[in-house]
Amino acid sequence: MLKDKVILLGVSGSIAAYKIASLASRLKKDGADVHVIMTKNAVNFINPITFETLTGNKCLVDTFDRNFEFSVEHVSLGQAADVMLVAPATANVIAKMAHGIADDMLTTTVLSTTAPVIVSPAMNTRMYEKQVTRDNIAKLREYGMTVIDPAEGYLACGDIGAGKMPEPEDLYEEICFAIGHDRILAGKKVVVTAGPTREALDPVRFLTNHSTGRMGYALARAAAICGADTVLVSGPVELRHPARVRTVDVASAAEMYEAVAAEFEDADIVIGAAAVADYRPAQVADQKMKKSDGQLHVELERTTDILGTLASKKTHQFICGFSMETEKVIENSRDKLVRKNFDMIVANDLFTPGAGFGVDTNVVTIITKKGETHLPIMTKDEVAFRILESII
Repeated sequence: MLKDKVILLGVSGSIAAYKIASLASRLKKDGADVHVIMTKNAVNFINPITFETLTGNKCLVDTFDRNFEFSVEHVSLGQAADVMLVAPATANVIAKMAHGIADDMLTTTVLSTTAPVIVSPAMNTRMYEKQVTRDNIAKLREYGMTVIDPAEGYLACGDIGAGKMPEPEDLYEEICFAIGHDRILAGKKVVVTAGPTREALDPVRFLTNHSTGRMGYALARAAAICGADTVLVSGPVELRHPARVRTVDVASAAEMYEAVAAEFEDADIVIGAAAVADYRPAQVADQKMKKSDGQLHVELERTTDILGTLASKKTHQFICGFSMETEKVIENSRDKLVRKNFDMIVANDLFTPGAGFGVDTNVVTIITKKGETHLPIMTKDEVAFRILESII
């Protein structure tokens, strides 16, 4: 989604400036054309050479640098930008932006750009809580800029409170949302299930599977970027909750069913990317596990077919399921499509290198009643957008 997008990073004089290096690196890795503009105070915290090495572009500091080709840099960059992020944004820089002061390369570029501007305040708690700072932040919002609320915690100055710049991952998500994907799902509610479920055998052991939740999380994130009101029902995973997504954490298949059922009636699209445990102990409350020959024996029963049960009750909802087959992948997946009353099913390729569980890429086939679309290996984020485009 970020390939060939021009992204400006404005870095001002805060200890948090060093965090922007990892953000610049990730944006560049995703194919973005990244340009960094620093205030003169910012260079005391991180060297411009770091950004130049990571982005492949000259880091701008001096408005009147004579080493550039003949062009008005702040204007040309401002016009070319798809989004501009000012992070960390000090109280001083925020005050300048709020009052139209353009006395360096960073503030001049902010004033000249027509791209969306995101501002991430980072400062001492007392400075952040001053009424004048709050007024300046309110002005930025009034002028159409997106201001990310700072995190709370231990600050470099020793204080504890609000004023920390969010982590680079959070800033990355805000950039993706600002660039958007044509907001093709605006006004729609999307419910996504992700991750594994766990069926307890006893207080220590449980049945589960190898799902990491990455595909489901990518789908929820993509739906939010596309403008949807997105709900993610997630089994136990080790992933950050996606930005602008309401996440409901569950453990068992029964809990996942109840959570999805509660959202189902007013949902427009339901996507079941969770790899639900197929079995659970029968009559859990009275279950007596038997041991013989050093082995544990327990009677099992099928867990709830979450999407299949809900699809039988659908009215206006579009239902997209996922299929993981070890043989006759297309044939068996198409059978599920019809038998479970799905509108679409995505068949995972579990045998191609770079696909399946625990990796950032995937190989899938999108199947509908009209036909099949085979996707080559691509990142799960790219797969997510392709699935949503196919649904639409």
